[in-house]
Amino acid sequence: MSSYLIAINGPDSGKKIYLAGEKFVLGRHPECDILVEVGAVSRHHAQITKDSQEYYIEDLGSRNGTYVNEKQIADKYHLQDSDTIRICDVDFSFHVDQPFAAPSGLPQGNLDESSAFGTIVFDEDEGESTIMSKLEVSSEPGSIHLTASAEVKLLALLEITRQLSGALTIEEVLPKVLDSLFKIFLQADRGFIIVREADGQLIPKWTKSRREGDDEVRISKTVVNHVIDSKEAILSADAATDTRFEMSQSITDFKIRSIMCVPLINSDGTAFGVIQIDTLDQRKRFQQEDLEVLVSIASQASAAIDNANMHEIALKRKSMDRDLKLATQVQKGFLPKEGPDIPDYTFYDFYLAANAVGGDYYDYIPLPNDRLAIIVGDVVGHGIAASLLMAKLSADARYCLVLEPDPEKAIYMLNNKFAEAIPDDQFVTLVVNILDHKNHTMTVLNAGHQAPLLRRNDGKIDMIAEEEINLPLGVMEDMDYEAVTVPIAPGESFTLFTDGLNEAMNSDGDQLGMDPILNQCAKKHASVEDMGKAIIQDTQAFMGDHKQFDDMCLVIYERNAE
Repeated sequence: MSSYLIAINGPDSGKKIYLAGEKFVLGRHPECDILVEVGAVSRHHAQITKDSQEYYIEDLGSRNGTYVNEKQIADKYHLQDSDTIRICDVDFSFHVDQPFAAPSGLPQGNLDESSAFGTIVFDEDEGESTIMSKLEVSSEPGSIHLTASAEVKLLALLEITRQLSGALTIEEVLPKVLDSLFKIFLQADRGFIIVREADGQLIPKWTKSRREGDDEVRISKTVVNHVIDSKEAILSADAATDTRFEMSQSITDFKIRSIMCVPLINSDGTAFGVIQIDTLDQRKRFQQEDLEVLVSIASQASAAIDNANMHEIALKRKSMDRDLKLATQVQKGFLPKEGPDIPDYTFYDFYLAANAVGGDYYDYIPLPNDRLAIIVGDVVGHGIAASLLMAKLSADARYCLVLEPDPEKAIYMLNNKFAEAIPDDQFVTLVVNILDHKNHTMTVLNAGHQAPLLRRNDGKIDMIAEEEINLPLGVMEDMDYEAVTVPIAPGESFTLFTDGLNEAMNSDGDQLGMDPILNQCAKKHASVEDMGKAIIQDTQAFMGDHKQFDDMCLVIYERNAE
């Protein structure tokens, strides 16, 4: 028994979601099986489970509850066909074995003279085939040679071209293909467009029938898979005497006399589905020229489906680009717009995400008693998920450091917040420098990050609090982080960075390493800006044309020489 949901409204309105496993979690978290990207939806809102061919839904302690047929459920609820599930303002309809019965309120295909079938069943049939004709199909232009009359060919090509012109979505393409077939093949009684998913499952995408009341339709899985695998179109002039179909219940039930099944092949030569039509009238069996015409039509239909898929991908990409552009602007809002204006100190910072958004983080947080927290962090990974954790880090770090004057207690609190909230495989490395710019001392706390580099006036580089480095944030609760305080002499500078710099790679797969960074830090530069730009220039020169694979963040500050 197969089941599926249809989104009635919301971001994925009209989308069909097949329930092909045992458990499906619905919610706002990116790891959910069914993602519902609405603000009021909980991270893990509800769950659908399959037990002995029956489906059940239960709420997972969500804030706003889960509703079935407008009644809030308190316990596990047994789903029935056509039940309506509501999660906040998003509605889904649940269906069992009825792939073509859309819920009311959803747009329907134009199926004049057609009726939606109830259940599609694929027979596991076997037997020796007496198929009268096969036709190899290629996706290369000019590979189809028709022997049908010029009038038939012209009618087919003009009709399908007219019907498919301007069709930009799959929902437009598929019914227009079947409409055209029924006008070209007047003897056709039923038509199917079937697609094979990546997992091998055969999914009927659209159907058309001249008869009403087909409660159950059975299709030969063996034949469909053979047509897809071999890329051969087949014609059975009399399906009732073809042993390939003899075990298919549909032959007996509906007295099918003739069947044509042709592959759909995309632009890269991969067969992804079939068009199948059949007739009940023995006097109007399909002929060889009919098969050749159907192959030609399938070729154009495949191209139209390819175009529709590319159009859909382009729209999604455009929407994603807009979202990423907005996310980039939002993330920049979390980062400092300029360095601190503190007497006797000069600052330089650099940030470059590997993607539109990143997981590296730096901040300057003013604290009471002439203190300034200088933070550099690195969320594991990069991209959207890392940027979301970076936003959380920005807010939580400010909260903890401002609320708790003791730096050790503040980082203890910050770590516990992350250990409770983030997944087990996520963590954040973080180094916190608290500058007392009145007494010119620096207090360092390190959660799994590269130790800050302190350049002495003689060019010597010290790695501060290297032995006191503790576990990254989020790995374990109730961790103590030890603080180390050092004085800062005039002319001395601190350099903090993320591993996107020292682990930058060139085209040979080699990493930059620490030496180039240490060498630039040891040199006497005219300013921290010159030092920072030299480090970035060395890194980019080492990478050459090789793509940046990790975010880069660099912060340098110096006590001005007297």
